Amino acid sequence: MGFLDEAKQKAGEFLKSDKAEQQTDQVLDKAADLAKNKLGEDKADQVDKVRNAIDDKIGGQSQADTPDEQ
Repeated sequence: MGFLDEAKQKAGEFLKSDKAEQQTDQVLDKAADLAKNKLGEDKADQVDKVRNAIDDKIGGQSQADTPDEQ
């Protein structure tokens, strides 16, 4: 296995990790909040749908699927 193959494999493993999920959730939450502020609360449901669709594609779990941390 070459260096690039190994790097690609490690990147893929990281993207499936809990740490990556948390980081992508934070970025998506900030982007969704910004969009809601610019578009108004009447578009909040649409923003949340887009946020969750993106999270499903890149993170694996949507925010609705994750248990609340206390």
